[in-house]
Amino acid sequence: MSDKKLGLFSLVALVIGSMIGAGVFSLPSDIARNAGPGAIALGWLITGIGMIALALTYQSLANRKPELDGGIYSYAKAGFGDFIGFNSAWGYWLSAWLGNVAFLVLLFEAIAYFIPAFGNKTMAVAGASVILWGIHFLVLRGVRDAAIVNLITTVGKLVPIILFALMAVLGFKADIFNADFWGTGGALDWGKVLEQVRSTMMVTLWVFIGVEGAVVLSGRAEKKSDVGKATVIGLLGTLALYVVISLASLGVMPREELIKLQNPTTAYILERMVGSWGATIINLGLIISLSGATLGWTMLAAEIPYVAAKDKVLPSFFAKENENKAPVNSLWITNGLIQLFLLITLVSESTYQALYTIASAAILVPYLFSALYQLKLSSTGEGYSQDESKSFELLISLVASVYALWLIYAAGLEYLLMCAILYAPGAVFYWKAKRENNAKAFGAVETALLLGLCAAAVTAVYLMAKGVISPL
Repeated sequence: MSDKKLGLFSLVALVIGSMIGAGVFSLPSDIARNAGPGAIALGWLITGIGMIALALTYQSLANRKPELDGGIYSYAKAGFGDFIGFNSAWGYWLSAWLGNVAFLVLLFEAIAYFIPAFGNKTMAVAGASVILWGIHFLVLRGVRDAAIVNLITTVGKLVPIILFALMAVLGFKADIFNADFWGTGGALDWGKVLEQVRSTMMVTLWVFIGVEGAVVLSGRAEKKSDVGKATVIGLLGTLALYVVISLASLGVMPREELIKLQNPTTAYILERMVGSWGATIINLGLIISLSGATLGWTMLAAEIPYVAAKDKVLPSFFAKENENKAPVNSLWITNGLIQLFLLITLVSESTYQALYTIASAAILVPYLFSALYQLKLSSTGEGYSQDESKSFELLISLVASVYALWLIYAAGLEYLLMCAILYAPGAVFYWKAKRENNAKAFGAVETALLLGLCAAAVTAVYLMAKGVISPL
């Protein structure tokens, strides 16, 4: 890769391209599965406030701490030490490559619409593997070249999504939307509504993962100020689109019919409204979207271990670059794990929904510690001049922190325990990195955290062995 940097437009496209991937195409049924229109509206209100606060937090951190080029990882490390920073990087990496597995699974559900042979799981995994390694070698050519392709696919996938949103608004019927508005089957019960709202959280989080995309690649931006702008612009546009798509769909088709549709559900909703050409357009858009999102997330997934290794909290092996400045070893390991999990789907009952729920739960640690770092800065005044107001940034970081904690509650014990199985082995890599640099890996606090993480992982394995919780 040359030393050219990413401009504002490319960064905005990266944010939108990373967020608008697979989730939006199945959003109507995924979010309606366990919630009525009223609860979904409340879920979007909570999500909108929380994600806007998180985006503003990232904007503030990008402007206030421009030297922290590792973004979501480096914030946790700067605020809470190497081990928390490492786990933030590790969790983000887990989320990124698990998300790519989910993307590739759904991609071949869309391709099977045109080529039924890919409805066979073995054929689908073989096809997904070809695409995975094609993207791998594209990224090896350099991050900027890959970002240009991401920009093109972002524009390409927005067309069918916007078309769907417009048609859903035009086809909206209030009587369908208002039938069992609160999803309680009768009288309003706020306890049931709250549980429905909780059930929407992992879905709404999943479709917003990627909001930090510009932050992760902040070290490759032309101007540091563009990082925060790209994050906020990308989020607000995407939020409006998501709300329209999910709520308008509930006025097009009764909820009990909506949740029975196969993925991608937007295709079959549009097919109901306009005929088979609607499903064709959506499936083509999904293929473009998932190709772009997989590319974008491959870039992000490879960048995090690379940056962490340069910062000496992952082994130096991950920091190697090729002649194009692409993080070659990090990329090989990341895509090797994606390939492994694709093969696992051949013998498991894993679904797109299960994969994205685990990917969403895995990213909660880096989101939480980014928000807590901004809360720490605005509380202590670190980095502020004496006469500079801290009240707004204190407020947004507090809201973002509470939102992240709410998401951890909403994820549920089962998925958090399964995440512990993936988090715990990371300590070995952290220990090796510290040993390479003749530094102590674990103090008293770090040891306590590690023991708690290992205990959670052992509990998860035990519960899976007993059949109490299910793996993928």
